[in-house]
Amino acid sequence: MKFSEIASALPSQAVTTVEGLPFPKIASGKVREIYDLGDALLIIATDRLSAFDVILPDGIPGKGIILNQMSLWWFSQVTGIIENHLLPNQEQLLAEKYNLSRDLQLRSMVVRKLRPLTIECVVRGYLVGSGWSSYQKTGDVCGIRLPAGLRQADKLPEPIFTPTTKAPKGQHDEPINDEQGASAVGKSLYEQVKAVSLQLYKFGHDRAEKAGMILADTKFEFGTDAGGKLVLIDEILTPDSSRYWPKESYRPNQSPPSYDKQFVRDHLVALKWDQKPPAPRLPENVIKGTQEKYLTALRTLLG
Repeated sequence: MKFSEIASALPSQAVTTVEGLPFPKIASGKVREIYDLGDALLIIATDRLSAFDVILPDGIPGKGIILNQMSLWWFSQVTGIIENHLLPNQEQLLAEKYNLSRDLQLRSMVVRKLRPLTIECVVRGYLVGSGWSSYQKTGDVCGIRLPAGLRQADKLPEPIFTPTTKAPKGQHDEPINDEQGASAVGKSLYEQVKAVSLQLYKFGHDRAEKAGMILADTKFEFGTDAGGKLVLIDEILTPDSSRYWPKESYRPNQSPPSYDKQFVRDHLVALKWDQKPPAPRLPENVIKGTQEKYLTALRTLLG
């Protein structure tokens, strides 16, 4: 879809719950609702927003549509690297077979049933966030030794693979090293996941850079089919799973402005919230500002 079509379809109020569907709901995550279609799954991206692993009481209008459409675009770009979980003929399935409203069509995908891996696959190309905090204390990130003298937001000599556990909702993911990752999913599969994750990050970074953005870091999720084949699942290279910076204003030795949830995190940190439920309400300017950041990331990519 064109950016103008997506932007004009955004609702005025956040869609944080989905009601009235005739399919059994099998899971409800921080953002997505998952329904059982028998031979497939229906994944719907709501407008819910989480920060510090807590779902906030206010959503961001249209955020789920933006995330879903960006994922669909990226899935189409990386088919030469790895197969993804999407079933063919998405528009026909959503509109005709399952008779979803236009709003739900834009925020939904119909996918194959796969076995998700028990790790989340994080790739970092720049020294920022929790990686910067770790480097300041120990000189390494997730057990990977880095050169001395690096500054906040510096580009790393090479992107690094820093997987985490996949914690239940409400709990925090924990970083793991290569040995722990191989133990969790098997050595051969782990090495494949690591290689594909680094390849996807490089592809995403290069494409984003051409569009005027820097992909600082990102998270991928994978599953396997009945034959053990690795498949890309969930979302890919969205502002929820990635840290994007505007290229023109990027400067090391600071935390650059970003097109992601950092705007909300900074607001919450200033409130001195204890990062436990219930989360505080968001003011209208933070809601609007966050929506604009997500939209800017999408506009920059799609033109």
